[in-house]
Amino acid sequence: MRITRTRTSAAGHRIAVHRRDQWYDLSDVPGYARTSRISDLLGDTPSRELAGALERQAGALSPVQPALELAATVVDPGADIWGAGLNYRRHSEDLESEQPRSGPGSYLRPANCLIGNGDHIELPRQSRRVTAEAELGLVIKTTCKNVERADWRDVVAGVTAVLDMTAEDVIRENPRHIPWAKGFDTFCSVGPVLVTLDEFSDDDLAALRVATVRNGETVAAATPADMKFGLDRLVEYFSAGRTLEAGTVICTGTPGAAVINAGDTVQAVVQDVGTLTHPVRQQAAARQKARSPAVHGEGG
Repeated sequence: MRITRTRTSAAGHRIAVHRRDQWYDLSDVPGYARTSRISDLLGDTPSRELAGALERQAGALSPVQPALELAATVVDPGADIWGAGLNYRRHSEDLESEQPRSGPGSYLRPANCLIGNGDHIELPRQSRRVTAEAELGLVIKTTCKNVERADWRDVVAGVTAVLDMTAEDVIRENPRHIPWAKGFDTFCSVGPVLVTLDEFSDDDLAALRVATVRNGETVAAATPADMKFGLDRLVEYFSAGRTLEAGTVICTGTPGAAVINAGDTVQAVVQDVGTLTHPVRQQAAARQKARSPAVHGEGG
């Protein structure tokens, strides 16, 4: 199943679900008119019930045409976004850093950095070298803690694409600044589609091509098979000793980064999952009005 949150106006969003190459507005499915959070659809029982409802009702539903190039983030309001650093050898070499041995580099980023697909990435005045990195994202479906590696699929709803930005000059100066260097406004995009895990075997996931593309040129690409810490280990690592709520996103690392400048267009392309595309501009010099994150509670 594929799920996305689409923008209907400046004030609201709706959730669309996919069945047999057609998208349907969730609000048209009996029993789901008031559903506004993607995390409410992620558990085993709700997803099976929704699939059954679509099978029964699809003939009476009108297909919609979601504009995925302008989709809001699939992350729910207030959800945690964990990141795994230096999980691909290529990226650690880019940063001239040794890969961690006991677990990945990690950080937790603020929700205010999120933007929807197609929105501008704004280069902050506090950095002279910003990079963009494509990643595969895991979305947690049920509240969990201390998950064993063998059980990782039991707590993951599905996968999505992630585009992660970094003020690279800041972390080159001091790696302890990673959360600060990744938390600027517009520095993260997640979506535009969540694909449930039942569509992929372990071998399928290991073979997904994740690519960072700048101005139409692939800067770096690899598959999860090239990760130092696999998807199972990442779920075990990030759930160890802490509670992960439904809707939590784990960004699994990038095969390589692209330096971005104003005027560029950068993409995160995840094979069989989705593509995020963002133009880049310089942050305005004047003091700006506070912006709201790309995710809202409206919709359904």
